[in-house]
Amino acid sequence: MERNIKSNGKIPGMLYMLVSFAPWVVYWVLCGMGNKLGVVIPLAISLILVIPRIHKKDFNLMDFISLLYFSIASAATFIFNLSIFVEKSGSLGYSILFLMALFSLIIKQPFTFQVSKRDYPEIYWKEKTFLAINNIITGVWAAIFIVNATIFLLLNATSRVILSNALIALGIIFSIVFPLKAPAYFATKEFRKYDWSVNVAQKSEGENEYDVIIVGSGIGGLTCGALLSKRGYRVLVLEQHHQVGGYCSSFKRKDFTFNTGVENVSGLWEKGPITYLLRELSFEKEELFAKNRMRFIFKGKEIDAGNLEEFIKALSEMFPKEKERIYAFFDEAKKAYEECYKDLVYGVPLPAELIVKVFGAKKLLDYPKEHPHFFDWLNKTYKQKLDEFFTNEDLKTLLCALLGYLGTKPEETKASSALTAVVSYYLHGGYFPKGGAQRFADSLKEFIEYNGGKVLTRHKVDKILVEKGEVKGVRVGNKVFKSPIVVANANAKTTFLELVGEENLDRDFVEYIKKLKMSPSCFMVFLGVDMDLSNYPTIIENLDEGYSIAINSNADPCLAPKGKASVTILTGADYHDFPERGTKEYLEKKREFAELLIKKAEKIIPNLSKHIVVQDAATPKTFERYTSMPEGAIYAFDQSINTKRPCFKTPIKGLYLASASTFPGGGIEAVVISGIICANDIYGWK
Repeated sequence: MERNIKSNGKIPGMLYMLVSFAPWVVYWVLCGMGNKLGVVIPLAISLILVIPRIHKKDFNLMDFISLLYFSIASAATFIFNLSIFVEKSGSLGYSILFLMALFSLIIKQPFTFQVSKRDYPEIYWKEKTFLAINNIITGVWAAIFIVNATIFLLLNATSRVILSNALIALGIIFSIVFPLKAPAYFATKEFRKYDWSVNVAQKSEGENEYDVIIVGSGIGGLTCGALLSKRGYRVLVLEQHHQVGGYCSSFKRKDFTFNTGVENVSGLWEKGPITYLLRELSFEKEELFAKNRMRFIFKGKEIDAGNLEEFIKALSEMFPKEKERIYAFFDEAKKAYEECYKDLVYGVPLPAELIVKVFGAKKLLDYPKEHPHFFDWLNKTYKQKLDEFFTNEDLKTLLCALLGYLGTKPEETKASSALTAVVSYYLHGGYFPKGGAQRFADSLKEFIEYNGGKVLTRHKVDKILVEKGEVKGVRVGNKVFKSPIVVANANAKTTFLELVGEENLDRDFVEYIKKLKMSPSCFMVFLGVDMDLSNYPTIIENLDEGYSIAINSNADPCLAPKGKASVTILTGADYHDFPERGTKEYLEKKREFAELLIKKAEKIIPNLSKHIVVQDAATPKTFERYTSMPEGAIYAFDQSINTKRPCFKTPIKGLYLASASTFPGGGIEAVVISGIICANDIYGWK
């Protein structure tokens, strides 16, 4: 964090603090010699220091306390002829400074906070760590003040001068050094517990011995496996289902192909994480993904979002009074988004602890200055960000149309998450996986196999083998596969509570995992219809009735017979609203839910129900069955601002997470990031 040394007319922080101490130094020196002028001269100095600063609003609590104290001391000494302020200058002065520091901590405005603002750009001030650092520094000064007050009461003149000045010097040194070291310390405090390293010799030759075993074949796990296999690691992927992909998979009904949840993928712009992955694996983006056309329906109006310019124009026409703010919002959003992805050595943004580990503490200190717009989004909710720009509530609602991709409310969503998972679709568009989502997953599987890895489906891992806190491999039925590294692509609750076992984990960690709230789930209706729907966009988001339509065959005509269409209707759903799967009540609930969605969709696609050739549906319990995701959660854990996801490195040495359970969360782009991070850590960020 480089200090703000620019010529801004303000005295640098530490110099300012020393100047603020000047009246007190004069006070203690003169009063120590018994000179009554020791209370008047500091008052004059305080006035000289404070009066010019009042006009500039450039003073802090210490300035005010100094002026007040020396005013009272002067009046008491010269009007009431009291000698206490002279005779007890050391103990009284330091006691007052202690009370000042204590009071500033109580009101959550540590007195060093104003001082620190002089040294660092404004973008740092709202950072929680910045306030925490100043709380600690102020606490240290409070301790120094009260100790010095005690020293002046108990020790002789020589001892108290030496000791008190030594403590002040230590306080100054601490105030300079601690802010430079603390951010990295706080950022890595939890991570350091788990930042073990495992040496993989890459010489595993036994039939059931591997360099890395990946449990689950969702996109996060497959991404990690593909990158490791490219580096020569002997990789084994174990999947319980008959096909790979997790939520990124497809199925066929007659001649119609449907995806199980992946219709609109972000992260495929020039600097996007998925674009980076495709380049690393020598895949062609155009062969695997097609650009979606999107439409929003709000208050009965159709708003097309084919590209950013088209969307901004539509919004400006709909909300003419907000036109300038609309342009300003997207201008800032674009700057923030580009900052998030600038200068990426490994193709993905890294969390704070990895910035420190990979690039050093200074990189983290400089991050706010180098990413000012994105850093601002990091420290606000999406609602706060929208409120900064707009007053029209309808416009704010419309800009929250894609928050379903996070499963959160705007006031519970970190603005940076909304930027990368919602606003990014407005900036760079979304993409549909050509050939269906299964093709993307299968491409990663085939890459792993081509590079010497192995992918086994219908292999449900029963146990992750742990000895003395270290991974040794996994057990599938009666068969054991050995490896010093296991990457869990399964949900973290399943991983820790069932596969690892509570007996191998700290009790506090187990309780933390148990308390993690699952994300929402959804209900999907899959329709093959004998209608030509090519005039519709691929994605239709109906904000008025809370559902979306994906016409898969508009992105890729191969997903339906010629002249027909593959359609998916989706809405949020609560796992607990559905009876036990397979019961009569469950089937009836499923049928009613599907009929209701189809009826709603007919307001957009008239007579849809009369053209159904094939029909299927999926409930939260369907997703739980096929993915083993608790409660059929589509983003693993709740993605609101207060949720702390588990670190990708775990308390078990050699056990990684690469999934929606860890940073940065759910969604295809997010799990690709988790897979890239995991792979890089395994091969040492080389």
